[in-house]
Amino acid sequence: MAASDRYRRTRLAWEIVLVLLVSVGQSAIYSVVSFVRAATRAPISQQQTQLNPSRSAEPLWDAIYQFLDIFFSLALVALALYLLWEPANNALRRIGLDFRRFGSDLARGLLLVALIGAPGIGVYAIGRAIGQSIAVVPAPLDSSWWVVALLVLAALRAGLTEEVIFLGYLFDRLRRLGWSWTGIIVSTALLRGSYHLYQGWPSALGNVVMGLVFGWCYKRWGRVMPLVVAHTVIDIVAFVGYPLAAAWWPGIFAPPASTPTPTATPSPTA
Repeated sequence: MAASDRYRRTRLAWEIVLVLLVSVGQSAIYSVVSFVRAATRAPISQQQTQLNPSRSAEPLWDAIYQFLDIFFSLALVALALYLLWEPANNALRRIGLDFRRFGSDLARGLLLVALIGAPGIGVYAIGRAIGQSIAVVPAPLDSSWWVVALLVLAALRAGLTEEVIFLGYLFDRLRRLGWSWTGIIVSTALLRGSYHLYQGWPSALGNVVMGLVFGWCYKRWGRVMPLVVAHTVIDIVAFVGYPLAAAWWPGIFAPPASTPTPTATPSPTA
């Protein structure tokens, strides 16, 4: 191998490491540490974690902080896209994050919602029933009129962050390093699972399966847009619908009455 090729591969490997350390890789590490901490404090069934936790007791400042958090998370997505950009080679078109085929992208995304979304809820419910899933505390919907809009933005942030970085960015970079398709799909699915381990191992396992399905779909379709659509819709249902489910089925979806302080998870978004 020529010295220039070795330099290119080494530089590319370090680029991948650095991108992961400031984005989904950092979140995966926090998630694993959070799960280990929760498991050593008390039974998993008595632990809880928060989705989209409040940043301030004052509603207006909470909204500002929430918006800034979403904005800076999307800046990491923009960084990944910037690194993928090449002269005369539009990164958005290359990974299929555009609106050229939005009709078919939307249809495929909604099909994936049906295939992945409902089973995902079932996995969480089973995990809670067997005492292996951490209780997820949703953000309340009645605190301010803008809460639902911020939750929709948070769902879009999660869809773009995970699918652009896990699929669009990592698939491109790992292929350039000579990885096989199977190795890429499996490794990114495992990383996706570790990213969600803070919810308990059943949810992590469910996200590994989701990663395998999404990875196969991306390889087949060559477009990340239907996966962003699917992920965003699934998270909108989770973020907005979960508080309603917690009210209707408190035994499964609401945390126990005597639950320790919520586990702080300064990382995963969904």
